[in-house]
Amino acid sequence: MSAIAGIYHQNHEPVSREHIHAMMGSFEQFPADDVRVYKKDHIFLGCHAQWITPESIGEVLPFYDNERKLVITADAIIDNRQELFNILGVGPALRKGISDSELILLAYEKWDEECPKQLIGDFSFMIWDERKEKLFGARDFAGSRTLYYHTSNQRFAFATTIKPLLSLPFISRRINKEWIAEFLVIPDMFNTVDVHSTVYSNVMQVPPSHSIVIQSGKTKLTRYTKFDSRKKLKLNSNFEYEEAFRDIFQRAVSDRLRTFKKVGSQLSGGLDSGSVVSFASRELNKQKKQLHTFSYIPQEDFIDWTPKSRIANERPFIQSTVKFVGNIQDSYLNFRNSTPLKEINQWLDILEMPYKFFNNSYWLRGIYEEASTQGVGVLLNGARGNWTISYGTAIDYYSRLLKKMQLIKFYKEINKYYLIKNTGRKRVIQQVSRMAFPLVLSPKDKYIFPQFINKDFAKKTNVYQKVRENGLDITGSNISTLREARNRQFQYLYYWGNGTSATKMSLHYSLWNRDPTNDLRVIEYCLSLPDSQFVQHGVDRSLIRRATENYLPNKVRLNHKYRGAQGVDIIHRMRDEWDLFRSEVEELLNDQIMSDLVDQEVLFRAYLRIKDNPLPEHALDDDLKILMRSLILFKFINKIVERR
Repeated sequence: MSAIAGIYHQNHEPVSREHIHAMMGSFEQFPADDVRVYKKDHIFLGCHAQWITPESIGEVLPFYDNERKLVITADAIIDNRQELFNILGVGPALRKGISDSELILLAYEKWDEECPKQLIGDFSFMIWDERKEKLFGARDFAGSRTLYYHTSNQRFAFATTIKPLLSLPFISRRINKEWIAEFLVIPDMFNTVDVHSTVYSNVMQVPPSHSIVIQSGKTKLTRYTKFDSRKKLKLNSNFEYEEAFRDIFQRAVSDRLRTFKKVGSQLSGGLDSGSVVSFASRELNKQKKQLHTFSYIPQEDFIDWTPKSRIANERPFIQSTVKFVGNIQDSYLNFRNSTPLKEINQWLDILEMPYKFFNNSYWLRGIYEEASTQGVGVLLNGARGNWTISYGTAIDYYSRLLKKMQLIKFYKEINKYYLIKNTGRKRVIQQVSRMAFPLVLSPKDKYIFPQFINKDFAKKTNVYQKVRENGLDITGSNISTLREARNRQFQYLYYWGNGTSATKMSLHYSLWNRDPTNDLRVIEYCLSLPDSQFVQHGVDRSLIRRATENYLPNKVRLNHKYRGAQGVDIIHRMRDEWDLFRSEVEELLNDQIMSDLVDQEVLFRAYLRIKDNPLPEHALDDDLKILMRSLILFKFINKIVERR
């Protein structure tokens, strides 16, 4: 794991040592096991290394291969090492000592610009090809590691974080107004639909699933991975599907345990993180290592206000998993003195941009901090699981059966569903019918996120047309099925934004956050399965429930009644600082810069509704959401103004 940087002058002007020191000096806020640079005339590559895997200990980066005349700097963990060794003809005696960056170089030598297609793992890298006078790089398919760049006047500069680029005198801190506009109008948790842009006009990013080539005065970006969910796998039985899943998922989990440090995992009371923990614990037991789990729980005096089907304190389910799986050292963390408001400045410093996940900000960072304190090098999670291993909502599946008029199958399935869910027939039929035939929905049934962008600002940036052209509906008028939503997840790259926080948090805390549910092999397998593998015999999320028999306790595996509700205690946490929250919101409501960006009347109405009587359920309310997003943006802009 590393922070990488570099400069390439295509006009062959020598790279200034001052510029090298400025870029590498920007990484000094992060811990490092080694810091090195490669410089030759008009090319500079740098690496601020943190050793995580056994092969990374003592690794020389940037690495110059004198025989091939190639130089690489990399922020990478490659998971399909054994397959690559076989394809590339690396003998058994050499395999143990080869670093992931050297393996990438071998792949580049064989496949040239097609090499990212052959790599499985989390990575961003840049290779200087001396013979071809070409700079080539790539970012992994999911964008798990960041890679920013700037190009102008035959200068190309890149870095893992934005700060090194802004340290260069020829790159300004000018805010990207189009990015801000998209941030404001998109209801979802991702920031923009423009996957190339950043919050700074002069800083771009290599998107997920893309490679980049700088050669002959030109910069070329190419998408190298696309998913096709139309090809379906046909096996003979449930057992064969389950066996194949366990094999692929175990490989994905095991490949992510490669560290000489401790292995940790985030753990909730659900199927996704529980499955990750179960498969990881088994493999670690063979290695005579213990798995360390970290679980967020609300404060002791919090009263759960959520519906009966939701549960804020998942500790009983978590403990059930821990006891059943074994080989686990568990930690339960309530972060008593942490609040979303206190976290804002620290998160802005880490992310280098505004963010939306304020509900979970305090416990996400808290878990990183605690895991780092305990010496964890790899922190597992199951964040992508809803779209891969635990995909499958019964209502969505039944709506498709009804729409296709497969009535016999529909009635057989739905009758079993009533019994399992212990729910009313009429209510289920209504839900299924509404999804199958969305035109019958009345306007009041359609959720529309409140728009709080300044109307003139929206018009100037043409933001509404831009998001529509990128396939995003923000009006709530289009009702999509879960299958359509899932296909969009793997079609549109703007959904793949987790790499920003994962990369930057990892550098701050010297640990690598890894998600086996987001493994390329796991995704391709899950997308290839027929719908009946995900919902059958009245059971939703059927594949993972069947496949984890003897891996997870039935209390978790067969839980059809409760779902976890995280981050719902934020009003409770903020009660002692509510006056501070009010004063800061009032400050942004009177700020001239903010008035040009947001609709102050919309914000003021939202503020009036909650300012004097904050209720626990306001934690998930749109009023709090638009106020907190505006406040985070306000504080970010103030930081930029101060730094100027």
